[in-house]
Amino acid sequence: MSDCCSPKMNGAHGASVMRNENACPVCGQSGKPVDTQTVKALLSVSLRAIGEKYVFCRTPDCPVVYFAPDGQTFTVEQLRERVYQKSPNDDDVFVCYCFVHTVGEFRDMTPAQRSATVDDITLGTKINQCACDIRNPQGSCCLGNIRALIQHLEMAKALRVI
Repeated sequence: MSDCCSPKMNGAHGASVMRNENACPVCGQSGKPVDTQTVKALLSVSLRAIGEKYVFCRTPDCPVVYFAPDGQTFTVEQLRERVYQKSPNDDDVFVCYCFVHTVGEFRDMTPAQRSATVDDITLGTKINQCACDIRNPQGSCCLGNIRALIQHLEMAKALRVI
């Protein structure tokens, strides 16, 4: 059984309760484990302050970006990069950190340009030109974020037309 599923002892009588170590200590939402290398690359603090195990909080209105099971947190102010999940509507925030595409760029593109850009990013990842595990604050590929952004932009445009 993994640590995240182990019952934790709590209370005077030693009753066991389930504790989700992937829950952000500030907003309570479940986060995604990230490699410590990602955290080291993106924080603007001394590396002496960094532990071994971190989780990424993607909740937009929560200031925490990374947190550890011991309660340590790092906020948006402590990162070298702005975080797409924390500012998804800001035109100048990267949605693709490896090939440097912003929300505003995608907002201004035609559907054909968006498709070509997704194809280009997909090709770049296939030929190992990306470093999403280090450059992207979530520690994984941005294509899911890009596709969701494109869908959001297309829905918003459709709503304005009707």
